[in-house]
Amino acid sequence: MAAPAQPKKIVAPTVSQINAEFVTQLACKYWAPHIKKKSPFDIKVIEEIYEKEIVKSRFAIRKIMLLEFSQYLENYLWMNYSPEVSSKAYLMSICCMVNEKFRENVPAWETFKKKPEHFPFFFKCILKAALAETDGEFSLHEQTVLLLFLDHCFNSLEVDLIRSQVQQLISLPMWMGLQPARLELELKKTPKLRKFWNLIKKNDEKMDPEAREHAYQERRFLSQLIQKFISVLKSIPLSEAVTMDKVHYCERFIELMIDLEFFLSQALLPTRRWFNTILDDSHLLVHCYLSSLVHREEDGHLFSQLLDMLKFYTGFEINDQTGNALTENEMTTIHYDRITSLQRAAFAHFPELYDFALSNVAEVDARDSLVKFFGPLSSNTLHQVASYLCLLPTLPKNEDTTFDKEFLLELLVSRHERRISQIQQLNQMPLYPTEKIIWDENIVPTEYYSGEGCLALPKLNLQFLTLHDYLLRNFNLFRLESTYEIRQDIEDSVSRMKPWQSEYGGVVFGGWARMAQPIVAFTVVEVAKPNIGENWPTRVRADVTINLNVRDHIKDEWEGLRKHDVCFLITVRPTKPYGTKFDRRRPFIEQVGLVYVRGCEIQGMLDDKGRVIEDGPEPRPNLRGESRTFRVFLDPNQYQQDMTNTIQNGAEDVYDTFNVIMRRKPKENNFKAVLETIRNLMNTDCVVPDWLHDIILGYGDPSSAHYSKMPNQIATLDFNDTFLSIEHLKASFPGHNVKVTVNDPALQIPPFRITFPVRSGKGKKRKDADGEEDDTEEAKTLIVEPHVIPNRGPYPYNQPKRNTIQFTHTQIEAIRAGMQPGLTMVVGPPGTGKTDVAVQIISNIYHNFPEQRTLIVTHSNQALNQLFEKIMALDIDERHLLRLGHGEEELETEKDFSRYGRVNYVLARRIELLEEVKRLQKSLGVPGDASYTCETAGYFFLYQVMSRWEEYISRVKNTGSTLPDAAEVATFFPFHEYFANAPQPIFKGRSYEEDMEIAEGCFRHIKKIFTQLEEFRASELLRSGLDRSKYLLVKEAKIIAMTCTHAALKRHDLVKLGFKYDNILMEEAAQILEIETFIPLLLQNPQDGFSRLKRWIMIGDHHQLPPVIKNMAFQKYSNMEQSLFTRFVRVGVPTVDLDAQGRARASLCNLYNWRYKNLGNLPHVQLLPEFSTANAGLLYDFQLINVEDFQGVGESEPNPYFYQNLGEAEYVVALFMYMCLLGYPADKISILTTYNGQKHLIRDIINRRCGNNPLIGRPNKVTTVDRFQGQQNDYILLSLVRTRAVGHLRDVRRLVVAMSRARLGLYIFARVSLFQNCFELTPAFSQLTARPLHLHIIPTEPFPTSRKNGERPPHEVQVIKNMPQMANFVYNMYMHLIQTTHHYHQTFLQLPPAMVEEGEEVQSQETEMEAEEESMAAQANIIPSPTEASLSQETPASQPESSSQTEAASSETEDISVLCDTATAAEPVSAAAKATTLEDAVSVPTETQ
Repeated sequence: MAAPAQPKKIVAPTVSQINAEFVTQLACKYWAPHIKKKSPFDIKVIEEIYEKEIVKSRFAIRKIMLLEFSQYLENYLWMNYSPEVSSKAYLMSICCMVNEKFRENVPAWETFKKKPEHFPFFFKCILKAALAETDGEFSLHEQTVLLLFLDHCFNSLEVDLIRSQVQQLISLPMWMGLQPARLELELKKTPKLRKFWNLIKKNDEKMDPEAREHAYQERRFLSQLIQKFISVLKSIPLSEAVTMDKVHYCERFIELMIDLEFFLSQALLPTRRWFNTILDDSHLLVHCYLSSLVHREEDGHLFSQLLDMLKFYTGFEINDQTGNALTENEMTTIHYDRITSLQRAAFAHFPELYDFALSNVAEVDARDSLVKFFGPLSSNTLHQVASYLCLLPTLPKNEDTTFDKEFLLELLVSRHERRISQIQQLNQMPLYPTEKIIWDENIVPTEYYSGEGCLALPKLNLQFLTLHDYLLRNFNLFRLESTYEIRQDIEDSVSRMKPWQSEYGGVVFGGWARMAQPIVAFTVVEVAKPNIGENWPTRVRADVTINLNVRDHIKDEWEGLRKHDVCFLITVRPTKPYGTKFDRRRPFIEQVGLVYVRGCEIQGMLDDKGRVIEDGPEPRPNLRGESRTFRVFLDPNQYQQDMTNTIQNGAEDVYDTFNVIMRRKPKENNFKAVLETIRNLMNTDCVVPDWLHDIILGYGDPSSAHYSKMPNQIATLDFNDTFLSIEHLKASFPGHNVKVTVNDPALQIPPFRITFPVRSGKGKKRKDADGEEDDTEEAKTLIVEPHVIPNRGPYPYNQPKRNTIQFTHTQIEAIRAGMQPGLTMVVGPPGTGKTDVAVQIISNIYHNFPEQRTLIVTHSNQALNQLFEKIMALDIDERHLLRLGHGEEELETEKDFSRYGRVNYVLARRIELLEEVKRLQKSLGVPGDASYTCETAGYFFLYQVMSRWEEYISRVKNTGSTLPDAAEVATFFPFHEYFANAPQPIFKGRSYEEDMEIAEGCFRHIKKIFTQLEEFRASELLRSGLDRSKYLLVKEAKIIAMTCTHAALKRHDLVKLGFKYDNILMEEAAQILEIETFIPLLLQNPQDGFSRLKRWIMIGDHHQLPPVIKNMAFQKYSNMEQSLFTRFVRVGVPTVDLDAQGRARASLCNLYNWRYKNLGNLPHVQLLPEFSTANAGLLYDFQLINVEDFQGVGESEPNPYFYQNLGEAEYVVALFMYMCLLGYPADKISILTTYNGQKHLIRDIINRRCGNNPLIGRPNKVTTVDRFQGQQNDYILLSLVRTRAVGHLRDVRRLVVAMSRARLGLYIFARVSLFQNCFELTPAFSQLTARPLHLHIIPTEPFPTSRKNGERPPHEVQVIKNMPQMANFVYNMYMHLIQTTHHYHQTFLQLPPAMVEEGEEVQSQETEMEAEEESMAAQANIIPSPTEASLSQETPASQPESSSQTEAASSETEDISVLCDTATAAEPVSAAAKATTLEDAVSVPTETQ
């Protein structure tokens, strides 16, 4: 296969290059934000920049990047725009800037919102320019830029300013562009539309001629644009040379049409119908498929792929009038109606088509049949048939048609041919990618995707046509993102194996790879017969033999392949001779000679007798030798396609050629299970709750699922232990009148039941339509009823656990919303207690609705475990808790909450309870063995315990007007002996009511024993651990926790088991992929056709980082990084925004609170000593430290996107060492960076400088900002790395995460001149740059200090101006500490003997001191010494291959994630490749030391 073209990477200019640019010089004169005295606006500047910098460079990305970054749009273009100064250069400049903002994925419309008055005029100018002749004022390249701008507008319909302009183009009057006959036909179909059409015509008559002409131009815009496109398309020849401007214009136009199909969906359903009618009337698809561009193999490849997407969505299975998804039967009916209407027309008007008219539909609706019937007809006859169907204008008499016969024939055939159903296509699609998809740059772009061109990829935005469309788009994107990761793994593994051509033409492997092995033998052993109605085998199995002559731990990994693990079978036929060096800059396929890639699924390894070794508790057999054979399942769809190709086209048998098998890491290898889950969902009737359906698709009232609009809103809720006091409750409902049912303050104690005024959402909406708010006293009155939790027994552990957190009023609103039915969305900024709110919601639902089951879903195991540990601290019975997945091992508890852990708990608990029954039986003097089983215990309770209790109650119950004697309650109590081990006395004797409550509490304790035993009875009947675990999952557990990945992987199993749940709570919802958020809604079968789901609580923060998407194209172009949570926020779903943080100092919070609505601080942030005390040894609690080039080098890039900055790395480590030497605990400091390469470099430097030094140690973590999301530490040292371009920190969400990780101190190392000019980062960096940009330290102030934050220190402040100075200072400080310690030891050892009790102690101490001094001396060699500077040029330690492979593969790089250890085994890449160490920073000669 041909190797794909290698795309070029866009190299960002350096700061010095930026400063030297003509654009920068103009910016400094006219619009740069940091320039105070600016020159007045001059239109000639815009003309000059456009002609010289943009047009002359052919719209070079580098030039446009510079302009956009300099805030050209914000501070010059739009600020000064008006109709008077509007010109071609002005319009094009604005469009270029907006397009660049979308390419950079930064907000584009904020500037226009601030000054919206001229936008309508500007937009009309754009429309006029887009229709201009290509040989006129606007070139085709410029019009392509305009098309892209329009596309961005259509993709931004949630912005009111844009929507108001765009809707004028896509409303019903656009049908003015239809031919008259077609218009009449459409109006006849829908009489209601004719009324609207007549009304439009009347309104037009009232308009003045000029306004009417403008309106007509807007209405015909899309029709005229389509005609313009068709003329450009027809100008492209079949084989002669063609300018790429024409090709790119055509590609962008088809992209625009696809996006219009995408985004004119349910929210604008009539609009979609109107647009599709225009599209159909123009016969755009027919013109495109007959064009020369489709048949140009290279130039037209992307165009053809885009065209297929457009065809798919124009024929999407949806009713354009109702918006309902069409079933396969309904689609067939529509097709038959279309064919029969054609047959009737043929029978009535075209005698030459009688045979066609009288044939049955199944005989004539195939393409070949239609061509057979219509092909012999003349062009004029074909035109007449098409005009009869209102597809073309009527052909005048005695005139010949102007259309080609090929066009006319294709028009009729394509319209009436039978189409394969979409679900059938999906079911026939192989789930494993092949080499044709893996290396297709239009479908799976490389890491160098710059965002310039368009791609044949679906996009995720705000709305979807149907649930089928929703699932299909997510299915395709998830499949392609997985394909990209698979490509990385294949390229890494195969290149490590170094396939070369041997002397005899075969393959020889000169290297080895941990994740891949050469295949010794491959045999297909079974091809099962197809199911009825299918043409692919039900199952295809093969045996793969490999030779595991590798290290033992790698051998164990291969032998440990489990059932359902996915591997890849690869064929390589290298053409390069033995010893050829592999060059990663050249195309991969041609170097290794890769020919085929096929996926397979492990069934198991074979034993000596050829049987599959099953997974189970039994130990695996020990196999002799090194040869191992695996039985694998092949993809039946792919096998059928390959065999068909072999038989029909004579191609070679792919399955005879495999010579490499590759495995993948288990955590990254679950794509097939997720894809199967999505495909299964598409093959079933997805039942989403009615109250959620419209919101998920993105249309209707976004607040319709809010609890205030739900018809089943609950009036009275028990808030259990949510409130700490009645004062807390009153403060939690500001603006409400709280009425307590009891007046005695002593009785106004929690828990409380609150009755809320319930309002009918729909009725209320009508009342409020006039703007009248219902502020009546009744609507704002809460009825609060304190109640007492019944006594649970006399033992201390019977007392319920209580919440101790004083929730804020917004947290209370979130808890209230979560307890009510409907959709609750909680936006939780950093440190606002999202997890505490989640746990309280779960606890309250558990107590209010004990029969309901709640599913907890999170993105990560870490978050799930944090949630689980807090749940365990509340009043929830642990037998109702269950944790699914592999993350339960990380729970910081001795208890096991996994399925089998819960089974063991039940069995152990059953034995404990039966022992209690035995003790109770003995205390009552009942003979027999009541504690033998749960069943016998039940009989014992019924006949022995209950009878005694009922007799007791009859004796002591209050029957008359006088209360019984309190002493009788204790005297007649039948269980004294059983409760002898409880704290005594049990009965206080103070009052009858108190003692009676104690007696009832004791009985509740006994009754609970037998209730639990009844629940555990199933464990006696079910004998296997698997059956018991299934029972627990389906029946016993009330709170079930799992990750979103586990939910996607195990959906089929859970549904099959009959798993049920009523509520879903999702933590980290903004970090979960759209499809992985949706799947947990469908982990159960519907009841009577309806979902039983009652509540969906989503908690997250869309202002922090989104889901990790490694491929830049899928992340930005397809918007795959948009979570469902973020989409709901964009659509306008109501949210509860938590508004008080308790994590960081108020000054640190100011660095990111501007991103949120009203984020303030909890009182303890001001009051607690740790927040009010200064950071010892440092003048400021946060500081931005400018780091210039070190030895002429700023950022470096040893591998693509593996960014490093040695100066910053050394500076960060030096500050860390300084803090540790002052006494800061090393585990309270974390070092963060924005790039994976810098992380490795810092780790290397720490290993070399101080990692093993007991005086310093290692920081708590050295990791990337992205990896540290959701975590925190007291002190954060942050390296921003970049010196050429801002990079991915320009994503404000990453900035928010970076600024919000520190509690007490944040110290940022960066190139200030680069970051301070970035528009998106201004709110944070304006605060950072207000403080000195050199590090201010107080070396004589030890940790901890008593100095208050903000106070001037009594000690001397020292200013560190650069990294070498800091390095020298830390070295001298360390040596001084060593010498001081040494002097102290010597003084101590010279004390008089009388002060020492035994001489032996002196000797032992002396020995210890000598050993410690030797250790100190050894450690001193690690510290950067000025004496070694001129002699040493060492680099930091190389990163191990395994570390690089593991860490770099998951890096959060600027544009994409890449594997950084791309060197072969013979050439390992150092983590600090081409870097220089700190020793070069100092220059004191050795002799002087």
